[in-house]
Amino acid sequence: MDKFVINGGHKLYGEVNISGAKNSVVAILPATLLAEGPCRIENIPDISDVRYMLKMLSAMGAKITMVNPNTFDIDTSYLSSHTVPYELTKHLRASYYLLGALLGRDAKARVAMPGGCNFGGVRPIDQHLKGFEALGATVDMEENAIVHAEADSLTGNSIYMDVVSVGATMNVMLAAVKARGLTVIENAAKEPHIVDLANFLNSMGADVRGAGTDVIKIRGVSKMHGAEYSVIPDQIEAGTYMAAVAACGGDVLIKNVVPKHLEAISAKLIECGAEVIEGDDTVRVISNADDLQHCNIKTMPHPGYPTDMQPQMATVLTLAHGTSIVSEGVWDNRFKYVDQLVRMGANIEVNGKIAIIQGVDHLNGCSVKADDLRAGAAMIIAGLAARGTTEIENVIFIDRGYENVVEKFNALGADMVRVPDEGDQPGRMKSAG
Repeated sequence: MDKFVINGGHKLYGEVNISGAKNSVVAILPATLLAEGPCRIENIPDISDVRYMLKMLSAMGAKITMVNPNTFDIDTSYLSSHTVPYELTKHLRASYYLLGALLGRDAKARVAMPGGCNFGGVRPIDQHLKGFEALGATVDMEENAIVHAEADSLTGNSIYMDVVSVGATMNVMLAAVKARGLTVIENAAKEPHIVDLANFLNSMGADVRGAGTDVIKIRGVSKMHGAEYSVIPDQIEAGTYMAAVAACGGDVLIKNVVPKHLEAISAKLIECGAEVIEGDDTVRVISNADDLQHCNIKTMPHPGYPTDMQPQMATVLTLAHGTSIVSEGVWDNRFKYVDQLVRMGANIEVNGKIAIIQGVDHLNGCSVKADDLRAGAAMIIAGLAARGTTEIENVIFIDRGYENVVEKFNALGADMVRVPDEGDQPGRMKSAG
């Protein structure tokens, strides 16, 4: 597999443009299945999760045309299949959104259980299936871990999420937009990508209200049309660059962001001693890495501190003066990356879902690996801030969510290269169908 080699110790200066939101686009692309006509989706990040999702849509018969590297025309008017095999879904956890989208389209779907990052705990889709069944679908598990969901027709219902789940909220939205009557999702997730999906669905003629609150109401429509839509900026990519500036020191203007989406991240960086200046669609981060101060973090559903920024911020705290406590309130065992930071000289003790971080003077470069997407981002930040050379393996995880990460960091003054391997990676989609 490819690896990243980073010569650390360089401060970061300049400007960086943030790409479209991964967590939005992996649901918006399946949502095109609901349209009777072509859709044009703009601000699509060039990441492996997108490439696999486009491959899945193409395998089902969608016609996909690249307008430019970040804009695609997608026409799902004529599908040849409602089945998505494991050979494709094993690469992408978000493939489960095809279940909701296919159910919403034709009230039938067969999708193999998905893959993606493994945080060492259980990431069930029981809330997704509960929602489909409440709408009138029968759900069965077939051989080879294929979920088969089907109904004569879907009917709106009241659905209470037992836990706040982004994936389940979005999947039920996809299934419910063409169901007869009113669907009410209570205890819904409120993340920015929930709102983004709702806005896209409404642009196609759906009637979704309340996205961004804990109660979403969906009045079913009989038909939905094609639309043009631009994906929102990626909150977590932006936060990753913000954390990198804090850890390395420097002055960087981060462009194409929604500052309100970053408030929880900005607040913690300010608490650590960095300066964060908000513009209309920018944030500027200024940091003297030698003066970083400790703080405590507890990850929570939006609008709390995002779990997807926990490893990156923990890396910053390894270099902060004093003792910090990081509590993980969303996923089990999301501290697998800690062993890698300890190899670099960090002082961290983990007890269940709590990590106690005692700041150290510096980190030392060494060979580490990315255990998952955001852990990989943390390894990049650690390597950039460390003394010496860091080699990061398993960068396939980082490719899932960060577009042109080497080029973007090098433009800020980093010394980072990708050492290629002849492994089989999915190429950028051009056209299919």
